[in-house]
Amino acid sequence: MQNTSPLASIHSESHFAVIFTSRRQLDDGIDYSIAARRMFELATLQDGFLGIDSVRDADLKGITVSYWRDLDAIRAWYAVSEHRNVQELGRRLWYTAYTVRICEVQRSYDFRRDDPESKSGGE
Repeated sequence: MQNTSPLASIHSESHFAVIFTSRRQLDDGIDYSIAARRMFELATLQDGFLGIDSVRDADLKGITVSYWRDLDAIRAWYAVSEHRNVQELGRRLWYTAYTVRICEVQRSYDFRRDDPESKSGGE
C-alpha cells in the first residue's frame, strides 16, 4: 500500500474526521494526480483544516482521512466550487465507487519511534 502523505499531526482537542474510501478505475494518467494534489493544496487554505492522511493500494482501493476543527469547517469545504467540480469529475471519470463517513474524534494519540515524548497507548 502506498502512503501518499506523511502522518497528520495529532490534535488534543475534539475534532472531526472525513473518511473517504474509494475504488479508482484503471490508471487514468496524470489528471487524477493533478486534481488530488490541487485539492490537498486548496484544503490546506480552508479555515478549520487540520491535516490529512491518504493511502492507496495496488488494487486502486484508497482511504483518505481529512481532519477538521468542526462540522461548519467541513460544510464550508464541501461548498467550495472547485472542490464540487472535482467531486463531479470523480463520479464521472475516476471512481467506480466511494463512501464518505464523517466522525467525531474524541481522543487521539500517536507513537513515533524517533520521538521519545510520543504516547504509545494513550492516557
